[in-house]
Amino acid sequence: MHVSEAQVATASASRYLQQICKHWSHKFPVEFTPETGSVPFSEDRRCDFTADPEKLTMRIHAADEATLERTQTVVVDHLKRFAFREDLGDIHWVRI
Repeated sequence: MHVSEAQVATASASRYLQQICKHWSHKFPVEFTPETGSVPFSEDRRCDFTADPEKLTMRIHAADEATLERTQTVVVDHLKRFAFREDLGDIHWVRI
């Protein structure tokens, strides 16, 4: 399993976590609270979210490198749509 993580500095982490999880709950069996969330895109691909007062942490698990990179792009694109009023800057993923 390939894993990457990104942390985004924002005071609105919980709001973004809930928005993105609610958005994907129409397609996937999403579970979330104001502090944590998990979006199981498939059996071998998932994104976990953790919100605290200063940042949103996103961790993606994927079966292969190409799927991991594609999922990173999808997650960031969706996050930036919900955070359009805030400049989140460049989001850097780190392999775990």
